[in-house]
This record gives sequence, structure tokens and C-alpha cells, in this order.
Amino acid sequence: MKKLILSFALLAFSFQIFTFNGVAQTAYITNYSNNTVSVINIVTNEVTNTITVGAGPNGVSVSPDGSKVYVADYGTNKVSVINTATAAVTATITVGHHPKGIAFSPDGSKAYIANNLDGTVSVVNSATNTVSKTIKVGTYPGGIAVSPDGKNVYVADGTDSVNVINSVSNTVSSVIIVGSGPDGIAVSPDGSKVYVVGQYDNTVMVINTAADTVSAMIKGGSNPVGICITPNGKNVYVTNADVNTVSVINSASDTVSATINVGNDPGGISVSPDGSSVYVANWRDNTVNVINTSVNTISDTITVGAGPLAFGNFISTYTIPVGLISLNNRPKDITVYPNPANADITIETGDLQFSNSELQIYDVVGNLVAEKRLANNKISIDISQFSKGLYFLKVANENGFTVKQFVKE
Repeated sequence: MKKLILSFALLAFSFQIFTFNGVAQTAYITNYSNNTVSVINIVTNEVTNTITVGAGPNGVSVSPDGSKVYVADYGTNKVSVINTATAAVTATITVGHHPKGIAFSPDGSKAYIANNLDGTVSVVNSATNTVSKTIKVGTYPGGIAVSPDGKNVYVADGTDSVNVINSVSNTVSSVIIVGSGPDGIAVSPDGSKVYVVGQYDNTVMVINTAADTVSAMIKGGSNPVGICITPNGKNVYVTNADVNTVSVINSASDTVSATINVGNDPGGISVSPDGSSVYVANWRDNTVNVINTSVNTISDTITVGAGPLAFGNFISTYTIPVGLISLNNRPKDITVYPNPANADITIETGDLQFSNSELQIYDVVGNLVAEKRLANNKISIDISQFSKGLYFLKVANENGFTVKQFVKE
């Protein structure tokens, strides 16, 4: 397993103030050995569907709006596109040789696929499901993650480095030397750190994204593979395939705070949108363990298909509130600019029904950080004191509400 697969995981966000859509309550587990995806309702922890995909599925990513799932079919050099509404494959995309890691951009317009055996990353236009660019990276790219502002793509090269791709120019802007066999990779919610596992030296490296240098090296379990970060950014969970454990890292001190025994040969790992549960795919057990993050113990075990890998964000990266499609499906009537921003943002509406609306800004864990009233169709808000990261702007009146995202640099 350790040479066959390279894994990754992106951060997941909770959004406790709104009603979640159904997709955010669903996990998609790729089963390498029988070419299927098990669909799990993470409220009931029951398998609700099984979807046939291409040969050797491993990497997986759910689009930010939850409408589709990309699955890397390692054995066919293709990506299967699952429509989450119908639970069916609606398209396949030809990419590079042996695709593994997959990650969507925060706005969902692009997906990045790491092609492990030809040293490239395919950039996919998710609206058309076509490859728009192929980028040469390291030798054996596997794990892949995108910064919260969408500007940088971090690719774990299976030798000893992380390649940083500038998402605007689609070129490698930096190469960071890390430990041996970098594999699973994840970005902190505020974008200040990247965590990448060193599969062959049993470490987790911490990259300072401001300097693109390794700031810490954490000793963990044997053969670390998958990694994910809780929505509040406080804890990092890492699977250790050789010793059947998950290490819990305190991100404030960058030290291991707990070790959890799980199933046989754990690999892929993701966190639920509210941060209450972590899901672990156990390759040799054909199971998924559910970890209660408040006590760091297993609360449930789910039987899935043969050889579950599920490397990536197999639970929706962002929870999209139902309000995003409210007000007659017209979120386009609200413009937030500049985006990203570091000082002021301006909110402008193109529809009078938004006049006299309440404006509320929430961080990624559902904390209300600002509140204003839109007396007319335009207002500016000072966000200079906000922490860096992703925020949600809710605009509500008697007609309902809608939501926009913006990034504080």
C-alpha cells in the first residue's frame, strides 16, 4: 500500500448558523479493489448507495457546492465525475498517468489532479469537465491541497519536496524541501501553515506559508499517510498505516497530543463539517472508523467496499448553506469586492429587494464577527482587524437571505 498510494486531505469548514444542505452530510469512500464508491450518510453512519467507477479508484474530492465528486481512477488514467443528486457517473476526464490526489479551488471553478507517474498536475475546468492546462511538477506528485484564498496549490512530491503552484499563472513558484516521502497534505484554515506527512521518515512537516520554509518537524507513528485539519484549525489528524493508529497533533504547539487505535492499514481521513467527527478509511479491514473528536475515541465502524482508500476531502470541503440558493436563486445580485481583500470590502446589490437588509459576517466556524444594515444598495466594511481566512457574508430581509464568500488576506 505505501508505494501504491499517495494521499492528501484538505481542510473542512463548519458553518453552524445556517441549515446545511444534504450533500454536506455525505461521505464518498473510494474502494480501490472493487472499483466502487461507497456513499455514507454521516448523520446515520449508514451506507446509502454504491457507485461503480473506473479501475483502481483512490483520490477523491467533493466540489465546494457539493454538486459533484471527482474520483481519481488510478488504473485508467481518468477521473470519474459523480453527480451527487443522482449518485451516478455523468462524465469521465482523461488526465495524466496514474492520477492520485485531487483538490478543488475554493470557488469550485477548477480542480487539480496530481498524476503520480508522469510528474504533472492536470488543471480541470469543472464547468466543462475538460483539462485546460498541464503543469510539470516534481517526480511523483500525489497529495495536493489548495490555499483558502485559492492563490496557491501545494503538491506533495513523493521524493522530498512540496511544489507550490501559482494558480493564476499555472506555474511552479516555489519548491520546498521537506522530509522523505511526502504524501498526505493539508492547509490550515487561516492559510498560514501547510502540514505534510513524511511517509518514509515517520514525520509530519509544518510549512510556514509566508516564507515557504519548514518551521517544525513532528515525530509521529509509522508510515503516516492521510491527514486532515479540524474546521477550527486546532487539531490535525494523521493516519499511521503500519501501526493502525491515528495521531492527533495540537496545532498551537505542533506536538502529538493523543494517539487513537483504529482499523487495519488506515489511509484516507476527513473531518465532518461541524468538526465533531473524523472518518478513517481502513484499507485491509474494508471499514471506515468514526472518531468522536471531543474524546478522541471510536464511536462507530462502517463496513464499505473492498480496499477503501478515500484519499482526499471525501466529505464536502465547505458546507454550503441552503441560503446560498435562496432569494429566487440570485446570489449574483450581490457583489463583494475586492475579493480577496485586506482592508475594506464593498457590498453592492443590483436588486432593490435587498435594500434595508441586514448584513452579517461569520467566520468559518460560525462566529458572528460583524453586523451592519444595508440602508441603500452599497456599503463598505472595514475588515482590517479580521484574521486571515475565509468568511461568509449573509444578507437577509423579509424575502429570505443569501450568502456570499470572501477571503481576508
